[in-house]
Amino acid sequence: QVQLVESGGGLVQPGGSLRLSCAASGSILSINAMGWYRQAPGKERDLVATIGSGGNTNYRDSVKGRFTISRDNAKNTVYLQMNSLKPEDTAVYYCYIDSIATTRATLHTWGQGTQVTVSS
Repeated sequence: QVQLVESGGGLVQPGGSLRLSCAASGSILSINAMGWYRQAPGKERDLVATIGSGGNTNYRDSVKGRFTISRDNAKNTVYLQMNSLKPEDTAVYYCYIDSIATTRATLHTWGQGTQVTVSS
């Protein structure tokens, strides 16, 4: 079993910043991709950013230049630094990891979600 615990969401004014964290724990042998999705009310869950085991990153166009994804492999943690936030960034943000468990099973695990609200 693998568990993810997210933190760092909240209410921020337009132009502000937030940093999300997502820590993985459990029977993890290795972690491959890590990333973040978001889901606004009434909309589908959309990819925000991903980071591979080698550090390669990918972002949706609307967050390029404002958001930065990073990972700390020693802590099994992925981060999302969000700057210059806009009201349209308001959503529940979910982290995920693709991992290999100690049982050699391949797992895709989601976090519980954290609310980000950008409003004046």
